Amino acid sequence: MKKLKYKVLAFAILLSSIVIAQQTPASKQTNAISIEGATAHLGNGEIIENSLIMFNNGKITFVGSAKMKIARQGKVMNASGKHIYPGFIAPNSTLGLVEVDAVRASNDVDEVGAMNPHIRSLIAYNTESKVVESMRPNGVLMGQITPRGGRISGTSSVVQFDAWNWEDAAIKVDDGIHINWPSPFSRGRWWLEESSMHKENKNYNKQIEELAVYFAESKAYQQSNKSPRHLPFEALNGVVDGSKKLYVHVDGERGITDAINFAKETNIKHVVIVGGYEAHKVSNLLKQNNIPVLLQRVHSEPNNDDDDYDLPFKLANILVNAGVLVGLENAGGMERMNARNLPFLAGTCAAYGLDKEKALSLITLNTAKILGIDNTVGSLEVGKDATLFISEGDALDMRTNKLDKAYIQGRDISLESHQTELYKRYSNKYKN
Repeated sequence: MKKLKYKVLAFAILLSSIVIAQQTPASKQTNAISIEGATAHLGNGEIIENSLIMFNNGKITFVGSAKMKIARQGKVMNASGKHIYPGFIAPNSTLGLVEVDAVRASNDVDEVGAMNPHIRSLIAYNTESKVVESMRPNGVLMGQITPRGGRISGTSSVVQFDAWNWEDAAIKVDDGIHINWPSPFSRGRWWLEESSMHKENKNYNKQIEELAVYFAESKAYQQSNKSPRHLPFEALNGVVDGSKKLYVHVDGERGITDAINFAKETNIKHVVIVGGYEAHKVSNLLKQNNIPVLLQRVHSEPNNDDDDYDLPFKLANILVNAGVLVGLENAGGMERMNARNLPFLAGTCAAYGLDKEKALSLITLNTAKILGIDNTVGSLEVGKDATLFISEGDALDMRTNKLDKAYIQGRDISLESHQTELYKRYSNKYKN
């Protein structure tokens, strides 16, 4: 009996440690909160010194100066000397789709096949991911969960990062379909011949034609009796009727131009360029067609030998000055883990010419507009979700961005993660 008792106790301890390892989603807001004294960065380019922000039932109810003679609601928090920001948004991310790259069973980022518009990333999203949990201490509170692979990768959705399941997490379901645009050039054997990297892709036009035929067949299917049922064609209908956006992953000048022409020819209403390394070369075309860009990771080396060494750092500034709507993404090597550094990418843009508050908009209101969620998030405005955080310093500077509090839809979320636990553990290592 004693052995059984000890086994039960050991199991209980193990179970409790597992539960503690993952933060429980915060409870729904029940009491109003007023935060006063902080510098409020609204996300739309405006700043309010000595601000007053109030929210109740998950929605912002007041944004203004703390000097105004207005009754404070509920709990009053003094945030003098600190800063308030809207929650940051990470677009084009695979957060929650892969936990450990080396463990195939935890990888649900892509599917077999080339044309997969019907594949929905949302139903594979893991709300209990420790990688997702590590985003929140830097203020990254939302993301667009995006599939990878194939010519048409599938359908993305936008989620918030404190939820029990994917149904709770969803902010916008099936917001758009993602296409990997063909490259005009083949990679070649670059380790044998450097010039072979720039050889023309002889199948380029054929690959575009295959896309055009696929979309034409989808339209014909929509006008038929839809028997037998074809799920991929049904998924494309949203792009055709304008209810979904078409996210085209493309970097080169020629590819961007051809993608825009393709969208016109197929009568696709809403197009977003993802990556856009050479978008500055066609900025007028982008502006004329009202096409936004989710710009590739800022902390990258130049792609071409004759590019300015700092082109990736200043590219956002060039496009913004040209009148293009720009957001920042962090796709690249280890992008899931590095998505927490999103605010510091915006900080680099500010260091290379872009106004600081416009740089903030790259990861708040601009991205919200591009994803079609700006009616509820992206800026500190009355009526929007109370998804925001308080930082001790400049949130775009890794030296000073230290969060005191964070709220998602008014819920007071935990800022603890596996990494913060390790920090506390090892910071005391030499004190004992």
